[in-house]
Amino acid sequence: MSTNELLDKKIEENKIPEEYIELNTFIKLQGLAATGGQAKILIRSGAIKVNGTLETRNKKKLQESDVVEYEEKKYIVKI
Repeated sequence: MSTNELLDKKIEENKIPEEYIELNTFIKLQGLAATGGQAKILIRSGAIKVNGTLETRNKKKLQESDVVEYEEKKYIVKI
């Protein structure tokens, strides 16, 4: 086994899976906002619900299967 293969294997073994995604990041990834600033404004304006509850915290930690609602559309979190 080459040094690169050993290094790749070590890196693979040390990866830590993401357990959550922040609401502002999720909104950007879904294309609902082009920038972090736009996502922040959208969230703080009261336009976003998480699991049916109004959410105004930018950094709200979303877990697998949480449901984000915006303009009557629902987005399911998949991590």
